[in-house]
Amino acid sequence: MVNTTLNVISRVRDLVSDPRNRQVIVQEEGCLPGLVLFLDKKDPEVLFATLQTLRYLAEWTHNIANMKNELGMMVSLENLMESTSMSVGIVTLAKEVYSILNAPDNPVAHTPDMPRRKKPQFFNSTNKNAKSVTLHIQGLDSTDQRALCEQALLRVKGVISFTFQMASKRCTVCIRPDLPTESLASVIAATKVMSAQQVVENEAGEEVLVPLNSTGVEVQNTTDLPDYLPEDLPLRTRPPLWAWPLLPSVALQQMG
Repeated sequence: MVNTTLNVISRVRDLVSDPRNRQVIVQEEGCLPGLVLFLDKKDPEVLFATLQTLRYLAEWTHNIANMKNELGMMVSLENLMESTSMSVGIVTLAKEVYSILNAPDNPVAHTPDMPRRKKPQFFNSTNKNAKSVTLHIQGLDSTDQRALCEQALLRVKGVISFTFQMASKRCTVCIRPDLPTESLASVIAATKVMSAQQVVENEAGEEVLVPLNSTGVEVQNTTDLPDYLPEDLPLRTRPPLWAWPLLPSVALQQMG
């Protein structure tokens, strides 16, 4: 059943990675209650994928009030933040989501088609020992390429976590401060089907793409993959909206 749970929440995470889906999904019956139930799971992969999903949903301003007021949401996040048994990736991401939901109201609403002047990063100052890098990945066209990219990033020593924005072909990576950004570009280029550029803001606040050297960069690999990062899943299809009631039903079967 754990595999079923992980498969469901991973597919949902992939669905909400598209900004156009975030507004309507939160309005679906069973969405937020199911996600709250998943926050009480002990499986680190299920927890991490659930937190990623919440992080995506929180990027839509109008979702924040509903998410914050959902019964058990903030308490579950607080429990994860205070946990001493969870990985640093889970605790950090729980803090990130909690911080967004608990922030002062932002009167400026963004529509899915409206470009953001300053896109929120996956990790912020809640993790002072990590830095966040946003990559534009040419060739990130399907979930097959996404899985290939995940495999590459998982093997880089110093990568803490990552999240994808498939619609914009971007990946935001949380890494150790001493890990060169070029290492990320190197392993992505090694896939032979993708290449990466870094997304930065110029003095005018406009996003620009900066080329990264992907050749001759020594990359330190890790053979012990952290258990909190998402496993490689064949995400070939996205669930229709009517699949949302499956969230609480699967979670309830896991209780006890």
